[in-house]
Amino acid sequence: MNAHAHGSLARVLHHLGSTLLDVVHPGARDTEDIGGLIIHDPVEDSALPPNALMLGVGLREPEEIARLLKELGRRRAVALIVRAPVPLDAGLAAAAEASGVGVLGLTRGASWVQVTALLRAVLAEGDIGADGPETLGSTLFGDLFAVANAIAALIDAPVTIEDRHSRVLAFSGQQDKADASRIETILGRQVPERFSRMLASRGVFRDLYRSAGPVHIPPLQDGSDGPTVPRVAVAVRAGDEAIGSIWAAVREPLSPQRSLALQDAAKVVALHMLRLRAGADVERRLRADLMSTALEGRAGAREALSRLGLAGRPLVVMALGLRDAADAGASVGEDASATTERERLADALAMHLGAVHPHSAAALLGDTVYGLVPAQQDRDAGEERAVRIAADFLDRVGARTGAVIGLGPTGEDAGGLARARSGADLALRVLRTEGAERRVARLADVHVEALLCELRDIVAARGDQFTGPIARLAAYDEQRRSNLIETLRAWLDAFGDINAAAAAVHVHPNTFRYRLHRLAEVGGIDLDNPEARFAAMLQLRVMPVDGHR
Repeated sequence: MNAHAHGSLARVLHHLGSTLLDVVHPGARDTEDIGGLIIHDPVEDSALPPNALMLGVGLREPEEIARLLKELGRRRAVALIVRAPVPLDAGLAAAAEASGVGVLGLTRGASWVQVTALLRAVLAEGDIGADGPETLGSTLFGDLFAVANAIAALIDAPVTIEDRHSRVLAFSGQQDKADASRIETILGRQVPERFSRMLASRGVFRDLYRSAGPVHIPPLQDGSDGPTVPRVAVAVRAGDEAIGSIWAAVREPLSPQRSLALQDAAKVVALHMLRLRAGADVERRLRADLMSTALEGRAGAREALSRLGLAGRPLVVMALGLRDAADAGASVGEDASATTERERLADALAMHLGAVHPHSAAALLGDTVYGLVPAQQDRDAGEERAVRIAADFLDRVGARTGAVIGLGPTGEDAGGLARARSGADLALRVLRTEGAERRVARLADVHVEALLCELRDIVAARGDQFTGPIARLAAYDEQRRSNLIETLRAWLDAFGDINAAAAAVHVHPNTFRYRLHRLAEVGGIDLDNPEARFAAMLQLRVMPVDGHR
């Protein structure tokens, strides 16, 4: 497999082979352009694009892998990636040979999300708005992996190209010449936090972004693994702005010629990074415009769906937001941080949905990230599948983000999509309210809570005040500093169970009975009347008392 055709399996192996992937059995279509990444689903029959590269998540048994290879061969897939070690027995080898599908082993320690991100980065062209691929010298614009390999050849050392947040954008081959920490960095696509702290405490980042030339970093102590290999780093600048850096693992100091070559390479990397940034911004804005047009159901919605590759499909709308963003008192710094987090989540959701279904879309609109996922003809099954996809995504990004996802009903056409978006927004709003414990919900799951949210909007817009018994109780509490409203709320929430209600407000049951008797007298409320109880409960649910609902 020597060809390096753009977008081919050979190119993937050229960049990732020594670090993440091993060729277990070569395929017959390794030089053909890969048409898309697909995750194996044993329950559903995935739609495969031409020359698909399949991620065999969960595949272990040779017989199971052999059966899948036969099907992939019939559908002319390029390769199948399974977790190493791959049990290559005679039957599996024969199936691979007959199918023409390559079999690759994914190294232990790398997650499927990581390898998906790396594969997409390697396969991305990065040429926006051009008739054909543009090059800088002999390297495709935006092909940072090729640039990293070129730099490694110039200075004879494995390198990584990183952004200002120490995220790995690309890396060269021969990383086994570095150390365990470098492998950990590549697998995680991020410099480990313990190393970032050590580098920051030693002033390395300060010196790096102030210096015009390479900066030498002595070995760092990595616990039981011993000291790391020394590093040489140089900042990547666009004008006065430092936009990233190049890091080389070197066992000996670079010669003056190689130091100059590294410094010159940073200028080339800057051009590629700027092109990637510009292309990503253009693509992000275009996708957001198309998503906005489609979700609002206005003129051009069908055309927008067609350009997104979603025309003629029933779709489930996801609405992702940050739970803390519901707090209107956030400071400017917190708001900027939330904006950055939303952008990161939008990119992550787009990647996640793309891996789950080749025809999907995601974009950040305002403070909400929207996703469109094709549904099955069976609405309930399609929505339940979307719930599983959303829950899996939130599990992967972790609870630290405070992200929640609301899902609307399935939209069959442009008009239905606008209604589905409204339903997803309502479900998201319920999840973002204080005290909500769920992280994913369909509108059907939180319909009553959504109605209460809309009632609160009406009450707030009209400036309604308490009336009847609740108004009298609120006035009494304010004048006497008593807690009759709290007592009534606890009793209603406990369905009249005195012991449970008393425990909720931390008083003796006899004390609670006295308060209950007193509030019936003060408020003039008949607690035996179901209509009176419902009216009181509704007012307490939709109107705030001392800032609480």
